[in-house]
Amino acid sequence: MYFELTKPRVVALIVFTAVVGMFLATPGFVPLNVLVLATLGISLAAGSAAAFNHILDQRADAIMARTRGRPLPTGQLTPGQAVIFAAILALLSMTTLVLGVNTLTAALTFVSFIGYSVIYTLFLKPATPQNIVIGGAAGAAPPVLGWTAVTGNISSDALLLFLIIFVWTPPHFWSLALYRTREYAKVGIPMLPVTHGSKYTRQCILVYSILLAVATLMPFATRMSGLPYLIGAVALNAGFIAYAWKLYRNYSDAVARKTFGYSIQYLAALFTLLLVDHYHMVINEALQSVFH
Repeated sequence: MYFELTKPRVVALIVFTAVVGMFLATPGFVPLNVLVLATLGISLAAGSAAAFNHILDQRADAIMARTRGRPLPTGQLTPGQAVIFAAILALLSMTTLVLGVNTLTAALTFVSFIGYSVIYTLFLKPATPQNIVIGGAAGAAPPVLGWTAVTGNISSDALLLFLIIFVWTPPHFWSLALYRTREYAKVGIPMLPVTHGSKYTRQCILVYSILLAVATLMPFATRMSGLPYLIGAVALNAGFIAYAWKLYRNYSDAVARKTFGYSIQYLAALFTLLLVDHYHMVINEALQSVFH
């Protein structure tokens, strides 16, 4: 029950992008203590933010079919128990990051935590159809957190990773919102399909998928990544744009579900490509230095 409060599947993807950020920050390997403690601290913060999201969203969760089986709406846990659990996770997270990693990572993690659990959930989500665009900044932070955990500073490459997830978030979430429009309308949450309709939302998904393709080519353009990444990124973007186009031209809930599912696989695959390409480049450079 408590574990479910942390939204483990969502957190797993968040933490994966943070870990990739750690490895991309160094030409070698991440020190084991940093890898373990930063991963633990970021995971605890993400789990705490998810738990607070459950607490603040419990009224809407009880009504929506997608969420009514969560621990709070079903009465498996009380709000008080959830608050204590979330607070303990937050305290453990900050302690781990401050004492075991560095203060910059702890500070940025705290800002991201407040951004998602309070600013997005409490203020943006019920107030504007651009909630997921503005609030997406918190969800895009993990690779930057991973980067700062290793280097102690923020670089342009780290911000590029942030940009990729920031642009990915709206088409990812709006594809879900499309086939859950009635549920969001029922609880008064002004998601884009509720306020602007399905066609406009599908247009936005298509535009964002194209912007995402451009953003994901930037690591190659800046020489952060090489040809293997470029080839994989082009293939992944072709798939995303194809789904967005199909969604725009011939909408169905089934296509929206497939687009949402593909978007999750897309981000995981893209960051895997970044990681594999990074060490491919490191090995090539090492071999060139040996033979020259």
